[in-house]
Amino acid sequence: MVKPDGVQRGLIGQIISRLENKGLKIVAMKMLRISKELAEEHYAEHKAKPFFSSLVSYITSAPVVAMVVEGKNAVKVVRKLVGATNDSIASAEREIKLFFKEEEILEYGRETDVWVYER
Repeated sequence: MVKPDGVQRGLIGQIISRLENKGLKIVAMKMLRISKELAEEHYAEHKAKPFFSSLVSYITSAPVVAMVVEGKNAVKVVRKLVGATNDSIASAEREIKLFFKEEEILEYGRETDVWVYER
């Protein structure tokens, strides 16, 4: 997700380029303004922590760009690009379901994938 500060600073294109340059494929993307309810669900694991309300305020302060990316070790690659957290494949799947309907996620091949990934 390109969060509010990235959107406000005009970094959407650069962030997408970095993901694609690492061999990741964007299969779903949309710009949205996250509601307070969705933000609270998104950050539910932090509900008891003192910074919870500031997280909700931050993520709802401006539009975000939510994305689903695919590729070999996608979670690991994204974490390396944006910084390490305790995210996992299960966490990524949960977050994807919060922001995207199944029919919004596209399946497609790229001819260059054979150059990037071993088959």
